[in-house]
Amino acid sequence: MLGFEYVRATTVDEAVAAVTHDPEAAYLAGGTTQLDLVLKDGVFSPQRLVDITRLPLRGVSRIGGMLQVSALTTMEDLAADPTVAEELPLVREALLAGASTQLRNMATIGGNVLQRTRCRFFRDPGVAACNKRTPGSGCAAVTGPARMHAILGASERCIALHASDLCVALVALDAVVEIRGAAGQRTVPLREFYLPAGERPDRENVLEHGELVTGIRIPLLPSGARSGYLKVRDRASYEFALTSAAAALVIEDGVIVTARLALGGVGTVPWRAPEAEEILVGAPADETTFRAAAEAAILDPFTVPGTAFKVELAKRTVVRILQTVSRSER
Repeated sequence: MLGFEYVRATTVDEAVAAVTHDPEAAYLAGGTTQLDLVLKDGVFSPQRLVDITRLPLRGVSRIGGMLQVSALTTMEDLAADPTVAEELPLVREALLAGASTQLRNMATIGGNVLQRTRCRFFRDPGVAACNKRTPGSGCAAVTGPARMHAILGASERCIALHASDLCVALVALDAVVEIRGAAGQRTVPLREFYLPAGERPDRENVLEHGELVTGIRIPLLPSGARSGYLKVRDRASYEFALTSAAAALVIEDGVIVTARLALGGVGTVPWRAPEAEEILVGAPADETTFRAAAEAAILDPFTVPGTAFKVELAKRTVVRILQTVSRSER
């Protein structure tokens, strides 16, 4: 049995101070990932867990063309928000596809942004070769069963997949992360929040020890935009994506005026596809354009035998979501 100290923080500053000054401390919110990693899988052994669930970090509010989401807002509460339902279908669909109702009622938005990979090798301390868990030890996934792993941003050092559905939609929307630390408040665009695997797969994001995600700012789509999220998986219920895509288009007289596209199930981080967006903008909303965009979205994939099928599946996923969005009601 793992022994640890449990602390319930009453203010944001108190929580930040408690973790910042203790290198063996970690935050605890909804617990849908953290408790698995600590108590079930034994990947980490923090000596102190700082419970932040009582902090005043809940709620969704619309401020002009922006949706302000506090970090402890649950996935279910965000999916039920009227603005999300009416103006951000890609976010609502990603939330509903991301977890069962039971988990959505516990899992927080801040926790989802910080969700760790589901790589079986990372989550099994008995596997010695995991650069994400033990830098310099190698990557067992490259030569092992790797069907649920990444092909974009991957290398022989690490092919661990970023599993969040929500973050794919948020990256497409240029969401911004609000962070509180001992040095004060700062904001980071979500596209810059995650770090490429590179030489240090164990460094997943820009957070320093003790920094706390306090909220997410989600820009709303322009008037007339159509959007959606498509998740391809082995079964329809409670399963991680093999591939997924979030798309938002503004189409006028059959021509794409603005385009946003991001991919999931294929990247070491939620994967924005700017090359594909460039092809879409100014082009007719038709099959030829969509297929060209799909080709551009999957650039320089790194595959192993278990993941090679994802290249074509991801392209088909992109074409399908673009078809669906282009035909949807505004």
